[in-house]
Amino acid sequence: MYIAMNRFKVKNGSEAEFEDIWKNRDSKLSEMKGFREFHLLRGPVNEEEGYTLFASHTVWASHDDFLAWTKSQNFRDAHKNAGTTKPAYIGHPQFEGFSVVEGA
Repeated sequence: MYIAMNRFKVKNGSEAEFEDIWKNRDSKLSEMKGFREFHLLRGPVNEEEGYTLFASHTVWASHDDFLAWTKSQNFRDAHKNAGTTKPAYIGHPQFEGFSVVEGA
């Protein structure tokens, strides 16, 4: 099993927008060999620095299956708009505890 995780500092007030993007995305992950599950995790709010911590979390049968996805057309399609709009997030933090966002 291989777990891939991306963590995001989402600007306070942009949490619902960020969650909606993930909930409504056109995901092709389930078409990929070795894909097991996806979760969007919502962590603590940092009022002082102005963000809520989130992580996207995918589980794969193997590291090779994950690497195959990163080289696939499905991966390119999923990331084709990355960086074209002003993101709701401001960076990638150190690991912290998370809660699962249901329905994502």
